[in-house]
Amino acid sequence: MGSPHDLPLPPFYAYAGAFAALLVSFLALGLLWSSSRFRGDLAGRPLPAALQGAADAPATRTALRLLGAATALLFLLHLLLGPDDPDRNPAPGALYVLLWVGLVPASLLFGPVWRLLNPLRALHALRPPPNPRPLPAAVGIRPAAAGLFLFTWLELVAPDSASTTTLLVALAVHACCQLLGAARYGDRWFAHGDPFEVYSSLLARLSPLGRRADGRLVLRSPFDGLDSTPRVPGLVATACVLLGSTAYDGISDNPRWITVLQTSPLGPVPVATLGLLAAVALVAVCYGLCAGALRLMNPALTTPLTSFAHALLPIALGYLVAHYFSLFVLEAPRTVMLAGGADSAPPPAPPLGPGGLATLQVGAIVTGHVLGVVAAHDRSVRLFPPARAVAGQLPLFALMIAYTLGGIGLLIA
Repeated sequence: MGSPHDLPLPPFYAYAGAFAALLVSFLALGLLWSSSRFRGDLAGRPLPAALQGAADAPATRTALRLLGAATALLFLLHLLLGPDDPDRNPAPGALYVLLWVGLVPASLLFGPVWRLLNPLRALHALRPPPNPRPLPAAVGIRPAAAGLFLFTWLELVAPDSASTTTLLVALAVHACCQLLGAARYGDRWFAHGDPFEVYSSLLARLSPLGRRADGRLVLRSPFDGLDSTPRVPGLVATACVLLGSTAYDGISDNPRWITVLQTSPLGPVPVATLGLLAAVALVAVCYGLCAGALRLMNPALTTPLTSFAHALLPIALGYLVAHYFSLFVLEAPRTVMLAGGADSAPPPAPPLGPGGLATLQVGAIVTGHVLGVVAAHDRSVRLFPPARAVAGQLPLFALMIAYTLGGIGLLIA
């Protein structure tokens, strides 16, 4: 699709349009939205009982589990027996495109699908521990945040990240860590420690398909799904890894950064690792400063970090769509063709020209931030006194502007 520098989008209009969208949204919410409207996991219109029964039927869950296991076995066979060439072996595309990027639309459409397809859950179910230990509440989803960072390091930094040897080693390490965690804590470990399952579950908060607190399958507003995001330890870290790693992916193609990697005496891998860490740390520091400002302005707010972390999820989604749309639509069909037996399958024609792609990228980032502003405002009017509900979220608004302008800068700079 060309480099970001070729996208026919004047920077002034991109920045001005994004700033105007956020400002108008913030002012409109402040004037028209004076009380909380989201009900979290109490909201939703129940789906027909027959559909609920089919979705929860043991046969359905067993079929999905077998599908996940069969797909994982096919992936493993391609790694073991296929050529060590990503242009002829579908395994790298299956991991980096079909799984990592494909989980985004799948989770938005169908909910937390990886929980049902996870082959490690199926393997663990063959011999579950008789007396698993309770998982400490302080653990939260921190193991998954660490796993997501390691996966993005594998994708963006590791040398030969598409070689079969590298992928086999990564797969073995991942499987051992997850199965050992499940052997100690039972199958509840996967909801806290499996990076792909946590990734899918968080994105599914924006799905119109969800479950109420009573377990009913419902159609709901994505905002209600966001509002029901558990305030668990590690939520902020996970969101920051998603935002920071996607930002680093945008930086990694910049010619000046490539020159730094090639000329640094430390070598490209250490410098790239530091760059990835710096991108995640920058996102986290900005959010931490915002949370500190919120606490200073509203001393009664005892959990500023987790209270508004759910508003980062639509921003992360916007970044993911902006950066990986063209990769998915070009490489997913080619990966499927390779898996079907084609030799060196060519990618399909791009569905969008440079202008269309630029519009989609900027639109995804701005839309994600506007959704984040709405989610943060609703939480603000619930937690803060009415007289301070708007002024109290000014640090969040400033953070949204900074994230938006930074995200657009990565696309067009």
